[in-house]
Amino acid sequence: MSTQMPVLKEPPRKRRGNKKLLAVLFLLFIALLAVLFFNSSISKISEIQITGTHFTSTEEIAGASRIEVGDAFFQIASADISANVKTLPQVEDAKVMKVFPGIVKITVQEYPVVAFELSAQGDLTALLSNGTSVSAEQEGLQLLDKPVLSGWETTDPVKLELTKQLALIPAKQLSDLSEISPIPSKAYPDRIRMYTRTKFEVITAVSVLTEKIDALNAVIETQEPGKITMLLADTYVPFHTEEDGDESHSEKVDSE
Repeated sequence: MSTQMPVLKEPPRKRRGNKKLLAVLFLLFIALLAVLFFNSSISKISEIQITGTHFTSTEEIAGASRIEVGDAFFQIASADISANVKTLPQVEDAKVMKVFPGIVKITVQEYPVVAFELSAQGDLTALLSNGTSVSAEQEGLQLLDKPVLSGWETTDPVKLELTKQLALIPAKQLSDLSEISPIPSKAYPDRIRMYTRTKFEVITAVSVLTEKIDALNAVIETQEPGKITMLLADTYVPFHTEEDGDESHSEKVDSE
């Protein structure tokens, strides 16, 4: 008696060809979408918003950023735009934010104003903390809380260092300084004369200005108007009118 062997069914063949075709079609579809996207207006810069400027025009910022309306939105990174804007001498920092679709926001922080300067032609300029000079046509009101520099050469390196030191002085103390002029000597090439709005005359040097400013403030708050010298030795001599009839005297200033 013979037994019949069961017929074994062949396993279904995998349709590898179909899967490969689907993968290719999918990639082609993605590529088509990418082409359509990058050629559409939605992928372009539609608006550039610039805020925080005062001494720098929006045209200058836009030009330095190296982007324009119509450029590809993803063509340049935010960090690169920021670095481009910071090449402007007035700009201390620039923050860039991209808002999809199409908006680029640039927020500018300029160097602070530390002083003003009046040219021989009568033009008023503002001096920023990095030494940059900018037009101050719209800054007249700020003369009330910033010193005016007079008698300085345009390229004097001491003036550049002075602007840096003035940036380190608290606003309240800076606002009392009304005028600063150079009076260099052999011992102190960076010696300066300052006048305060509280009627004091101060002789000091740029190199010691920030370390002497607290002692200067203490004298101004406790003494009558006079002449203060703050160099190697600190002295104070009060002013006297003819009605006082007193001989002038000097006092040593405690700078500790």
